[in-house]
Order: sequence, then structure tokens, then C-alpha cells
Amino acid sequence: MNVKEAIPERFSKEKFAIIIDWIDGNPARFDELMTVFFEGDSRKNQHAANIMSHCIDRWNFLIMPYIEKMLLNLKQDNLHDAIKRNTIRVLQTVEIPEELNGIAADICFQYLSNHEEAVAIKAFSMTVLSNLSKHYPELKTELKFILEEQLPYQSPAFKNRALKILSQL
Repeated sequence: MNVKEAIPERFSKEKFAIIIDWIDGNPARFDELMTVFFEGDSRKNQHAANIMSHCIDRWNFLIMPYIEKMLLNLKQDNLHDAIKRNTIRVLQTVEIPEELNGIAADICFQYLSNHEEAVAIKAFSMTVLSNLSKHYPELKTELKFILEEQLPYQSPAFKNRALKILSQL
């Protein structure tokens, strides 16, 4: 299968499922998907991001070789929300290598502090930061401050996640 050709221009749950089943935990096949994920800013790489996050739900070991490149990718300007959302969604479920924790924390704090950012991106960023704070307790103070500051002005989804994380800090 040629993954780039197989990914449809329009969302298709059925076609996405076929690609996920084809990948089946195979690192070489997953690499083909990640090549599409990192190519330019198009509908196909947005769909590849969605497929990638569902693959990681099943085979999270596949993402480890790509974490640094994914974090560096998040530093791009004008990145589509689908890329940010699916990348941070994946990062909340894996152990980020120690040498990349600072970059991950910086990016997540930027997303969480940005009033223009989508709620899902903020929610996933909260979880990444909460996970990192278990290894770096000094992050708890800043995370708590930002969450408490934004809590009165945010959506119910944000409030729900923030209150759960605040109770764990």
C-alpha cells in the first residue's frame, strides 16, 4: 500500500481504519505514515496526524523514534490545529525522553497560556505538563498558577480537565 495515496483528501473513518489495520504495529509501515505526517501543510498530513494518534493508541512503542522530530515540528508557525492536537494527544500517553522534557514543557506551557489555542490542545497540554511534573515538581507551581488563572474564563471541558489536574498537584 502507498500510504500517501491511500489517505483520502476528505475524512473517511473507513479508509483510516483500513490504513491502521494495514500498519498493524509494523515500524516500516508506520514510518511511511510518519513521512506523510511531516510533509508540508496539507489535508493529507492532517489526516496522517489523526491516523498516527489512533495507531499509537494500539502500538505506542512505534512513536518513540519520532518524538524529537514531532516536538521540533510543533515549533513551526501557523501549524494546523489537527497537527498540534494529535501530536500533544500522543505525547500525553508516552514517556517523553528526559533530554526532551524541557522542550515538551516549554511547548505545552505556550499552548496552555495562549488564549487563542483550541481547548483540546490546551487540555492535552495540561496532561503532558502534569505527567512531567511528577519528575520535575517545580513545574507544579507554574501549572497550578496558569490553570487557576484561566479557570473562570474557560469552557466546561477545560474546567473539567483543569480541576482533575489541580486535585492531583
